[in-house]
Amino acid sequence: MNARLLCCILIRSALLALLVPCLVIAQPDTARFLFRRGLMGTQFTLTLYAPDSLTAQRASAAVNARMDSLNQTMSDYTDGSEINRLSETSGRGQRVRISPDLFNALQKAQTIARLSNGRFDPTIGPLSLLWRRAVRRGEFPTAKQRRRARRAVGYRLMRLDSVTRSVQLARPGMRLDVGGIGQGFAIDEAATVLRGLGIRSFLIDLGGDVLAGDGNWSVSLDSTTVISLHNAAITTSGDTYRHLDYRGRRYSHVMNPRSGLGLHHFVRATVLAPDGWRADALTKVFSVAGMRRSRRLLRRFPDVKVWLSENKKGRLRQWQSAFFE
Repeated sequence: MNARLLCCILIRSALLALLVPCLVIAQPDTARFLFRRGLMGTQFTLTLYAPDSLTAQRASAAVNARMDSLNQTMSDYTDGSEINRLSETSGRGQRVRISPDLFNALQKAQTIARLSNGRFDPTIGPLSLLWRRAVRRGEFPTAKQRRRARRAVGYRLMRLDSVTRSVQLARPGMRLDVGGIGQGFAIDEAATVLRGLGIRSFLIDLGGDVLAGDGNWSVSLDSTTVISLHNAAITTSGDTYRHLDYRGRRYSHVMNPRSGLGLHHFVRATVLAPDGWRADALTKVFSVAGMRRSRRLLRRFPDVKVWLSENKKGRLRQWQSAFFE
């Protein structure tokens, strides 16, 4: 690899080991159970309260089956996944009927894209693919390459029809990438499975996308800030662990869809939301928007709290939309 191009790709910069999986108020006559596995290229941790180990094991198995199904549907890393098969139809002028899961995820992604004026974009695939290739080969993407990829990006080119549950990708070369919302969407679905089985006290952590059920769960945001999470989701994005260094400049794994590059100044966004999909996607939106624009954008997303840290030209600034407690 080019010595000037150093990519540090570790686990996602998020809550991860800062989690304190402790339920302060548990259901009576239940015990705590913990399950861990690798999933979607990261660590998946499920903590739940159940009356016995057999119930807990069955719940974990049901959640795992659901998560594996979603991964096969939404992962653009998986050959033959439903989302990749859909991308292959781009520019053909045809509407493709897709599964309820994929349609639901794309519909939510398009909602965030529209409300954020494209600061989040599920059609960013050509740019993210270009970026992955550049990292793998040690070659920084040229402006010409980014312009070419950018022509196939635009959430308005993804045309959804809720009546027929179909999608048309209007331009050749389009490629879908729901990585910016997929983990949040998945933990919401895991919570639905658990509640359907009568388990309501749980904490789900998929690579730092965290969702809590009933009870008061203590979650550490940093070495000094601990919040109580109850029937809500929280996610943090930043470049502490995942970034690319090129010619003395650090580029975050959080990409600006308009430039096709990772953000090149330090920004860390923590979002508290009623559900995982919004928390996940909005960390990207507010990271790209920056502190000043995020204050205005937040009005479009009720019931959401944001904590931003931003360092530009050596000046560190922080802003919270509301007190995290």
